[in-house]
Amino acid sequence: MANNAIGDDAALHLQDLLLGTENVEDFLGRLAEFSAAALSRTTGTEIDCGVTLQRRKRTMTVAGSSPRAVTLDRIEQSLGDGPCIEALRTKGVVLLADVDTDPRWPEYQRQLAAHGCRSTLGVPLEIGDDAAAALNFFGGDTGIFTEDIIAEAAGFADLAGRALRLAVRLGTFQSRAEDLQAAMEHRTSINLACGVIMAQNRCSQDEAMAILTRVSSNRNQKLRDVAADVLRNLTTEEVRTHFDA
Repeated sequence: MANNAIGDDAALHLQDLLLGTENVEDFLGRLAEFSAAALSRTTGTEIDCGVTLQRRKRTMTVAGSSPRAVTLDRIEQSLGDGPCIEALRTKGVVLLADVDTDPRWPEYQRQLAAHGCRSTLGVPLEIGDDAAAALNFFGGDTGIFTEDIIAEAAGFADLAGRALRLAVRLGTFQSRAEDLQAAMEHRTSINLACGVIMAQNRCSQDEAMAILTRVSSNRNQKLRDVAADVLRNLTTEEVRTHFDA
């Protein structure tokens, strides 16, 4: 399991990061800082971490563990290809072990070398149906990203992705519940207004609804707003519906 691979303390810290942030971008920024610090301790050398976010097939740098990490990550965005974007495309870890010998991205590697970066590691992180992210780790030397380090980085991304997907689902369910409650309240207001019109005009429910609909069209107002006006004209007290959670 990924959370055992990275340790219980790291798993708890990632959970705390999620609880302490208000949006995905903020969490990814904190995740970059945490992941870079953890891998730096493990390797004994400084590791930077940038975050690439993909939405609707468009990628952008959204965070980094340092200004240098953001700069290095943006090199890949400007060129449109590299290990991080490849990781997003294949949904697998992509290692660039040596910028001098790897043949895949010559211009990207040349620019990395000019900034003193000798190796990189792209690790995908799934967020939801319409978004994904990747952690882009940068090392100042070759041989840093061993199998154990790659497994640790993948563990961070896996656990963080699970937590984010759960948070996105919960947020979606909450939004749907709030939309349903609002719809029920609007429907009740309309039904109450129909009752008032039925009593005032001695007409059927269908006829009362037709009157409401006609007024709504003539005024260019939503049906629920017309219903609210009818109820406000009935009494000086606020008429409320009752759908408390």
